[in-house]
Amino acid sequence: MASILIIDDERAIRNVLKDILNNEGYTTVEASDGEAGLAQFSAGNFDLVLCDIKMPKVDGIEFLQKAKDINPDVPIIIISGHGNIETAVDAVKKGAFDFISKPPDLNRLLITIRNAMDKTTLVKETKVLRKKVSRIQEIIGESTPIQKIKETIEKVAATDARVLVTGENGSGKELVAKWLHEMSNRSQGPLIEVNCAAIPSELIESELFGHEKGSFTSAVKQRIGKFEQAQGGTLFLDEIGDMSLSAQAKVLRALQEGKITRVGGDKEIAVDVRVVAATNKDLIKEVEAKNFRLDLYHRLGVILIHVPSLNERREDIPLLVQHFIEEIAKEYGQTPKAIAAGAVELLKKHNWTGNIRELRNVVERLIILSGKEIQATDVKSYI
Repeated sequence: MASILIIDDERAIRNVLKDILNNEGYTTVEASDGEAGLAQFSAGNFDLVLCDIKMPKVDGIEFLQKAKDINPDVPIIIISGHGNIETAVDAVKKGAFDFISKPPDLNRLLITIRNAMDKTTLVKETKVLRKKVSRIQEIIGESTPIQKIKETIEKVAATDARVLVTGENGSGKELVAKWLHEMSNRSQGPLIEVNCAAIPSELIESELFGHEKGSFTSAVKQRIGKFEQAQGGTLFLDEIGDMSLSAQAKVLRALQEGKITRVGGDKEIAVDVRVVAATNKDLIKEVEAKNFRLDLYHRLGVILIHVPSLNERREDIPLLVQHFIEEIAKEYGQTPKAIAAGAVELLKKHNWTGNIRELRNVVERLIILSGKEIQATDVKSYI
C-alpha cells in the first residue's frame, strides 16, 4: 500500500486530501508546515509527497529542494492556491513532478498521483535491472590459492599490464578477468569478451579486427571488430589457446604496435586496449607442438594468474555452497534452505570435474528436489 505525505498549513485542506486518498486505498501522514514535513520525510519511507507552497518556517519550494537532496526518487506534487504559470514552471524546474492549483480537481489529482507512482515503479525496476546486469559476482573462498588471486588482482588491476589467466573449464577464469577490469582505471570503459574457441578460425580475424565492406563474400557492410569496441577498456580473450596461428600473428602486432587493420582494409587504426587472456590449455606444450606462438605467449603473460580447480580448494566448498543457496533462493524468490552438515561433507568429498559451474548446478538441483532442509541422503540421491 503506497504511503503519501501531505504537507499543508491548512487543516481543512489536509483533511480533505486525507479522506480522498484513504478512500483510494493510500495510507497518509500529515505535516502542518514545511519544517515538520522535512522531519517526517527524513524519518519516513514515502512513495509520494503532496506539498503546499505558501507555508510558515519552510515554504514548498525550499522543502522541494531539500527533499530532493534527501531522496531524489520520491515524486513531489506541488499544490497551491496562489499558483501562476511562473510558479508552476519554477517548481517543475526544481524537481516537482507536477503542479496543481487549489482547490484541486479530484480526477486530475488522482491521475497525477497514479502517473507519479507509475514513474516511481519504473525507476525502481530500472535500478534493480541495472544492478542485476552490472553485478559482478564476488570471488568466494578463503583458501590460500584464492587469497593469493585476490591479492594479485589488487596489485595488478590498477596497471595496464597484460594478464594471462589459466585454469580448468568452469574454475572461474572469466570472473578473475571481470574483477581485473572492475578494479582498474578502465572500469568506466567497456569490457569486451571474445570466446576464441566458439568462433570458426576463418571468422576470428573479422571478429577481432573487423572488416571492410566487400572484403569477402558475406561482407555486405563494414564491421567494427572487438579491438575497436574495447577502446579505452579491456578486451578479454577467453580460450586464447584455440586461436588460429594467423590470428595470433595479428594479435601480436596489435599488442606490439597498438594498431590494427580491418580485414580487407589498409588503414591502420590506433587502439588503446588492455588485453586479458585466458586458457585451459598448457600454452608451453602448445608452443612445443607449434600450435601457439612463443612470442605471443610472452606478450600475453606479463602477469600469470592460475585459478585452481575446485578439487584443489575443497575447504572453500562450504562457503560456495552457502553462497549459491542464497543466490539461487533470491532468483526463485524463496527463503534460503538450510543444509545439513553431513550433506556439506559429502559435497566436499565429491570429484568436481566440472568445477564451480558443476557445483552451482548441483546446489540448484538439491534446492529444487530436496525437502525443507538439504540432507546427506539428498546429496547421495541427486548428485
